[in-house]
Formats: sequence, C-alpha cells, structure tokens
Amino acid sequence: MQRKVIADFPLVALALLLSVFGILMVYSAGQTDVPTVVARLYRSQIVWLAVSVVAAYLTTRASVRFFEWAAWPSYLATLVVLASLFVLGSGAGDAASSKSWLTIGGHRIGQPSELAKITVVLMLARVLASTRETPKLLVDLWRPVLVVGVPIMLILAAGDLGSCIVFVGILFAMLFWVGVPTLTLVLLASPIVSLVTASITWLWGAWFFLLIVLVWRYRPYLVEGISVVLANVCMGIIAPIIWERKLKPYQRQRLLVFLDPSSDPRASGYHVIQSQVAIGSGGWLGKGFTMGTQKRLAFLPAQHTDFIFSVVGEELGFIGVTVALTLFMILFVRAIRIATRANDTFSSLVAFGLAASWFVHVGENVGMTLNLMPITGIPLPFFSYGGSFMLACWLAVGILVRISGEGRGRADTLAI
Repeated sequence: MQRKVIADFPLVALALLLSVFGILMVYSAGQTDVPTVVARLYRSQIVWLAVSVVAAYLTTRASVRFFEWAAWPSYLATLVVLASLFVLGSGAGDAASSKSWLTIGGHRIGQPSELAKITVVLMLARVLASTRETPKLLVDLWRPVLVVGVPIMLILAAGDLGSCIVFVGILFAMLFWVGVPTLTLVLLASPIVSLVTASITWLWGAWFFLLIVLVWRYRPYLVEGISVVLANVCMGIIAPIIWERKLKPYQRQRLLVFLDPSSDPRASGYHVIQSQVAIGSGGWLGKGFTMGTQKRLAFLPAQHTDFIFSVVGEELGFIGVTVALTLFMILFVRAIRIATRANDTFSSLVAFGLAASWFVHVGENVGMTLNLMPITGIPLPFFSYGGSFMLACWLAVGILVRISGEGRGRADTLAI
C-alpha cells in the first residue's frame, strides 16, 4: 500500500509565496540600464525552485525515524565534503581568497555549508534527544558542542565566516529548546563575547568582571569554573593574533566598515552606504517594480544575492519590506508551532533548529543591509539567488512537512 503524504498546506504556501517573491526580485535585480548576465539568472532560479520543490516532496516520503537514522551517515558525509574544500574549494566575489564553493572541473557546484546546516541540525537533535536528562552543567554540553564545532572549524578554515554564525545560532537555539539553563548558555557563549570585546580594553574589563560574578552565582565545579575563566582570558589574549593573522583582509575590512562605513567609502563601505541609500530612498511605496535607480545604475552591489533585500526596500518601499518580513515571521511561527506539536524530542528539536537557521539568516541578512550587523555574505532564505541555498531551504520545508504530518493535532493538514 502506498504511503500517504501529509501536506502542511500553510507551510508550503508560505514557502512558495516567499520563493515566487524572491524570483521576482531576482528578475528585477537584473533589470539594469546596462544589461549584464544577472538579467538571465531568474531563469536558473526558476529551474532551481522546481528542482527544490521536487526534492522537498521526495523528502516528505521518508518518515521521521528515517531522518533520525540518517543523521549519523549524512553528518559524516558532510564532514568529508567540507574537508574536500581544501582541495576542491574556490571563492567568489569579495571572498575570492576563500574556498567555500565546491568546484569540480572548473565548475562551481555549490556551497556545502548550506546543506551542512540541515545535517548538523539532524545530528545535534539526535545527540540531544538521546540524553536521559536535560544538560545542566557546562561539562554536559561537550557532545553537542563537538557536533557543531567540527564543521565550524572546517568552514572557518575554508574562509566562510558568515556560515559559522548560523551554526552557532543553531547550537544555542537548540540547547535553549531542550531546556539548558540560561546562565549555562551565557557561560558557554562567554569566550565568544571575550573574543568580540577584546579590542576595547575597558569593555573587555567590564565583561570580565561580570563574568566573575556569573561564575560565582553559577557555582560550578572548581575545574569547570577555572576553565571558563581561563578560556575568556585566552580569547582576550589571542584576539589580536586572530585579527592580524587568521582573518582574511576582506573579513577585517567588513568588520571595520560595520563600525564606520565612511572609513572605506569606495570599497567595503561602499556596499553598506549604497544599500542604506537604496532602502532609504524607497519611502513608503517604493519607486516601482524594476524601477529602482540605485539598482538600475548598478550602484548597488550583489543586488541579486547578499543585498537583494535592498532591492525590495528601494522598489517596493516600507510596504514591500513589511510584507516580506511578515511572511518570514509567519513562517517562523509556523515552524515553531510544528516543533511544539511534534511527537517526540528529536522531531521537536529538528523543527526548532531549522526555524532557528532561517531566523539567523534573515536577521543577519536584513541587519547587514541596514548596517545593523557586519557584512558576512549570508543570503536571504528563498530570496537570494543560489541553487544550493534554494535546495537547502526547500529540503528543510520537506522535513518540516513530514514532522508536521506525524505530529499531534492535524486539523489543518490533509492527506494527499
């Protein structure tokens, strides 16, 4: 007997609306006064959408138990592919010195880090779901940290700093969802905070004093408390070394531009300045579909990928931006609702982890177009041009549809 596929129509409809909206904006991004290759990319995006929807449908044919079983082999395969980037990787655009794109025979296949986000969510959910008790202490978190830490190290080595932010977001979101105490999460994140604040002496000093207070309140084991403090001290010491020797020149420049776009107005700062001008000039109703002047004159860089949200703001104005963000918000709420209605811990964690991945993408992408976040090259889900990212987004939709179909309370789902 053929297995029925349970369709979560609201979720699928939201994903389709966002994808069509995105294709329209990719088409508009290519409508410039001087025609470029970008003018034809919307056709490829339509093909990728069709392929992705088929892949999502096939994904719904598998059971949640299959996803749980496949977590290990897919995670290991992901590590192998990420490691292969050292040999087969290449860069693009400002990140030409990176190796984040899998390239075979001179052809860029895609970014493995996009699919890695799904396999890491599956593996992390399996590890967290297998624990009998909710992790309370830092020492109990070594397994989930290892699951996320290994791909992060491989991706960092390939020069893709932006994707690492998403993996960190996934880790903390899933730890929060499983019930890890907030104070434990703060202490776990403390070395990252020290790394970020180390460039400003008084700020790092204030943070370190607060850390001592938190450790005293947390009352960990002696070795655990000493380890947290030493980790923060080490991060404060090595931060200048990482800045000078480990970060690529374009990565350092992007961080400096985040603090002051006018420091490099003709290069890295140019992206942010033109993006802010484009969004600000859109007003309430925008300049009209395909009519954005910053875009048409090619002042807006990466307008079909990283800065596609700027095209939305310029051409559709505040109303268009509100519609796009509202659709994303409903998508997040829908995914979280699926997580709350899941039948088991594994399914719930997977649903929440996938929602967290989308949330970090949207927050970082929109934030960098407004200079509220550093420029990291993170694409906007369902909008930014890119085959591997569109495929990853729809595979996540397929997994969520399956979890929804097997979950509790199916009043709004139908068997097809």
